Amino acid sequence: MSSRSGRGGGEDGQGEPGRHTAGSLSHRVPDLGALELLLAVARLGSLGGAARELGVTQPAASSRIRSMERQLGVALVDRSPRGSRLTDAGALVTDWARRIVEAAEAFDAGAQALRDRRDSRLRVAASMTIAEYLLPGWLVALRRQLPDTAVSLLAGNSAAVAERLLADEADLGFVEGVSVPAGLDSAVIAHDRLIVVAAPSHPWARRRRPLTAQELAATPLILREEGSGTRQVLDAALGGLARPLIELSSTTAVKAAAVGGAGPSVLSELAVGEELTTRRLVSVPLADVTLARDLRAVWPTGHRPTGPARQLLSLTRG
Repeated sequence: MSSRSGRGGGEDGQGEPGRHTAGSLSHRVPDLGALELLLAVARLGSLGGAARELGVTQPAASSRIRSMERQLGVALVDRSPRGSRLTDAGALVTDWARRIVEAAEAFDAGAQALRDRRDSRLRVAASMTIAEYLLPGWLVALRRQLPDTAVSLLAGNSAAVAERLLADEADLGFVEGVSVPAGLDSAVIAHDRLIVVAAPSHPWARRRRPLTAQELAATPLILREEGSGTRQVLDAALGGLARPLIELSSTTAVKAAAVGGAGPSVLSELAVGEELTTRRLVSVPLADVTLARDLRAVWPTGHRPTGPARQLLSLTRG
């Protein structure tokens, strides 16, 4: 091996100025800002004019040109009291720079088109309690911030929300269960409590002592379907449930059945505030268990929300 090839990499791995070496292309090719500056010098014939056009000081522009010359190993600009002109090498580099900048502009336009397409819609999947009692307010606030974004809402139980996200049928989800579904990352956005409720005519409405967890677990209740966050929390807290008296697929339907006197139920405090105030439902004290839960925003693991989904997530914490 010759002594010349032995020195090719240099001790710092950068090689001799202008000599092609292995390694990252970004270390060998000037950045876009430097290339734009060179194009401005070529167009205006003045380093000072180029600096003003790009919003930098003349010393900073001079330093950037010198840095680019050291990086490439050739002189690019001749400076004189009459102005700045390109050297022969500078003219050639300017032609290459123009093509690079044009390609970068096309890249930027394409990326903006992708962002515009992403920002034109937002697909939200939410479990029923959040969809009915929290999301409407968040979506109204989002509409004020992003009036041109079309929002679609898919309401279902927590298991269905996870399925939608993992199938790329939703951009952001909200669930109420005891744990985060597999394959999803999450952030707690609120806290909720489940309470036992019954119509005023039900015997539990006239109880003098709190209901025990054992009594609740042994009583057929009006319940949401399996896979719902409410059902998961209740089952986990009580260690099992009696066969449901009625099984319904929405919080509104469960609440209506309880108000109608069909039987007792366990519902989110968010869902029954008005009914408790007007005494269409009565809260039944529970002695030895607290039915608390976290409400979470969820998204596929490793794909943190961006664009409108990120904006909506920020509103949930406002």
